[in-house]
Amino acid sequence: MTLNAGRRMSLALNGGTPVRTAPWPSWPPPLDEAQRELVTAVLESGRWGATQGGSACADLTAAFARRSGVEYGVAVGNATLGLFAALRGLGVGPGDEVIVPAYTFVASATAVLLAGATPVIADVDPIDLHLSTPAAEAAVTPRTAAIMPVHLAGSPADMDAINAVAARHGLAVVEDAAQAHGATYRGRPVGGLGDAGVYSFQASKAMTAGEGGLIVCRDKAVHEAVWSACNVGRTLDGSWYGHPSVGWNLRLTEIQAALLLPWLDRLDEEIDRRNTFAAAVERELAAIPMPVVTVVPQPPGTTRDSRHLLMLRLHVPFDRSFLLAAMAAEGVPLDGGYPPLGTMPALTEAGARAEPCPAAEAASREVLWVRQQMLMDDPAGATHIAQALAKVLAS
Repeated sequence: MTLNAGRRMSLALNGGTPVRTAPWPSWPPPLDEAQRELVTAVLESGRWGATQGGSACADLTAAFARRSGVEYGVAVGNATLGLFAALRGLGVGPGDEVIVPAYTFVASATAVLLAGATPVIADVDPIDLHLSTPAAEAAVTPRTAAIMPVHLAGSPADMDAINAVAARHGLAVVEDAAQAHGATYRGRPVGGLGDAGVYSFQASKAMTAGEGGLIVCRDKAVHEAVWSACNVGRTLDGSWYGHPSVGWNLRLTEIQAALLLPWLDRLDEEIDRRNTFAAAVERELAAIPMPVVTVVPQPPGTTRDSRHLLMLRLHVPFDRSFLLAAMAAEGVPLDGGYPPLGTMPALTEAGARAEPCPAAEAASREVLWVRQQMLMDDPAGATHIAQALAKVLAS
């Protein structure tokens, strides 16, 4: 479809015929038989909590650690708590600073605040929108204790560059892998590329139990400290009422683990499906005569993108509110994406320090998202995205 053709079509917002009337795939997908069997077994066992002798949490944790290329893991109630516990396990606390990217979900910063440290908001790369290594290095001060790269939208951050900055300054690296289940960087799985990595099982994520999270790490001492933080200050070999350090009950339940563990068997197939759809969208957009919309490219080193989101950049001026409403009316709802963290008064009033972030500010104006459930559609549905964009932008 050309933009000129779009001009001859009345927008659905104004009473015209929408581009798409069929529903998009729902998320989460229906339970499969393996999930039903394991959830039923856990429910009937009565061992619903993680400390009652069941095996689902332990099996899920071990499987995720293996997939992340590390030995250890801890399952938690959500990824915000996971980031907090990972920071605590690495010794990050009051008086410390943690560098986070400006274009990410707010929990990347609030987890730092929860640990008593100061989030330092650094700009992202203007092309791929992941944490800018030069911006991160420029934000380092004598108080900096850690860097938190985010594997945004399911594509891996440039971890070699980030780890090099961390090594130069003696910093810990906590990977926010909330959106990146199954992603790989230079052939290596994310999550296990820094000192700790944290996944999310919140309702929108590639694997979900409604809520939940999981921390992975390679170092035994870090694992023991993280485990203690998540288990009310106990030690792995200590007594039930022994609490040698301060900790909290942050555990995942056996029921949630039972929903998640069988999902690992189909995760790669679902990632392939989303990548196929994303490639189809890119082809369809390339066929529009003017390059008015492009897919945000993957960072250097990406070998597998889990495609939690497909980020689109518009290269023409547009009214954001109007475009989102018009696209939804055409049956192709898009997401407006993140505001820059540094523009959130709640964070700055809580003590976060925001560096100049022009690339994140541009992304908040120019970038829109195709959500995960839409990427699970048949690749033919990619035509609807391109057609709707051409139609709305032509108006």
